Amino acid sequence: MDHKFYEELAKQSIAGEELDHATCTQILGSKQIELLPLINAAYVVRKHFRGKEVVIHIINNAQNGHCPEDCHYCAQAQSSKADIEEYGLKSDEEMLEEARQAYAKGAYRYCMVYAGRGASSKRIERLTRLINKIKLEYPNHEICVSTGLVTSEGAKALKKAGLDRLNHNLNTSESFYPNICTTHTFADRLNTLLAAREAGIEVCSGIIAGMGEAHQDLIEVAKRLRFFKAASIPVNFLIPIEGNQLSEPQDLTPEFCLRILCLFRFLNPQSEVRVGAGREGHLRGLEVLALYPANSLFLQGYLNTKGSSNVKTLQMIKDAGFEIKSDVNLEELLASQAQDDPVKGFDDAKAIIKDLKDLRPVLKF
Repeated sequence: MDHKFYEELAKQSIAGEELDHATCTQILGSKQIELLPLINAAYVVRKHFRGKEVVIHIINNAQNGHCPEDCHYCAQAQSSKADIEEYGLKSDEEMLEEARQAYAKGAYRYCMVYAGRGASSKRIERLTRLINKIKLEYPNHEICVSTGLVTSEGAKALKKAGLDRLNHNLNTSESFYPNICTTHTFADRLNTLLAAREAGIEVCSGIIAGMGEAHQDLIEVAKRLRFFKAASIPVNFLIPIEGNQLSEPQDLTPEFCLRILCLFRFLNPQSEVRVGAGREGHLRGLEVLALYPANSLFLQGYLNTKGSSNVKTLQMIKDAGFEIKSDVNLEELLASQAQDDPVKGFDDAKAIIKDLKDLRPVLKF
């Protein structure tokens, strides 16, 4: 492809024009489309709407395990035999203190993740109380909650409490969904996103690539999230967790992972595209290139697995010439965490499971 092809990709995306299916298919699989010019075109779009800013997210695993669902990719699923540290709901005080620590480490948005099928009225009531407390102390910071299926009434209550975003990943296409979960449907997930949107809450929803899906499935999800005008799109890559029903990622080369990120940027030009779980192990030496199509990432690892050390991730952002969206200066963050021990994320064969010190940093062990 000549340079005009890549220029046209960026131009169409910035103009809000949806790429046709043939072009999307080419982006993911055509050898005629070279990787670096493709990434540069995606960066033109990213820079136009998001500048050189990187948004940092830190996840609080509010509850670990005890989930009745059989999502094949998840270590917390009732069907998983992964050796994780299980515990019930953390107290409000523990969650609030973890919020303080997250913001102090540069997070702009605090993410609370709850296991389970969905949010009961009791959980919604507790969440509204906690959101109120956090917002009272940090009115200029944002909160995202992931708590399974949410009704229209639940979404309205969360919005009233001050919730900024509701996360509920589509994960894959409607046709492929029965291959990764049987205890709830794709329609259930769509209804949760609709409830959030109707309540005026920003939608955070993304994918997990590498579960055996076809290119068509990835394209379908990217376009579905475009329809929802998803404010935030985490692009996750299946982490090989021993004991999960899905424990062997399929066809995830570093180049293909970057092509997926570019596709999601072109189809969702104004969204916060996040390079999510699995970036360290699947992107390997090309990890820093993810910052050109994506403008967000996770710090301190993921739900049940460790990631790179904070210092390594922050240094990568600095070295590439990017900035962070935070009240705390990037240089200050690096200086304050200079003693942080390097933590290996995972290699191609095995993930490193978090222990209680990682999952519950406020408590003393």
